[in-house]
Amino acid sequence: MGAELVEYLKELFAGFARVDVRAMFGGHGIYRDGTIFAIAIEDQVYLKVDDATRARFEAEGSAPFVYEGGKTPITMSYWSAPADALDSPDAMRPWAELAYAAALGKAVAKRARGKTAAKKPTKREKGVRGN
Repeated sequence: MGAELVEYLKELFAGFARVDVRAMFGGHGIYRDGTIFAIAIEDQVYLKVDDATRARFEAEGSAPFVYEGGKTPITMSYWSAPADALDSPDAMRPWAELAYAAALGKAVAKRARGKTAAKKPTKREKGVRGN
């Protein structure tokens, strides 16, 4: 069902944007402009959530993707797409927009943390005088 699933996902998100679908970890990652914002695993579509959007997904009856991580279950920041969103590209669009915004927010925060962590203090910042 791999090729059929990929085509279905591309059609489902067509009202939102052109997406790339890539196989990963027994499922598929769904990307826009190189940013992953959704996954499809075991015939279920999950969308990226953040603190600002989680309540909207909860209100629709969505649930997080959870997998077994050794001894404890791991809850991901991807939540099942609302059932109505799977009806058409138009119905999926607002949910995909929320997921993409959440994914972009995480990517920006991650880059900012990386720059802060990677910056080495100068001699002046260390309190060392130059010659």
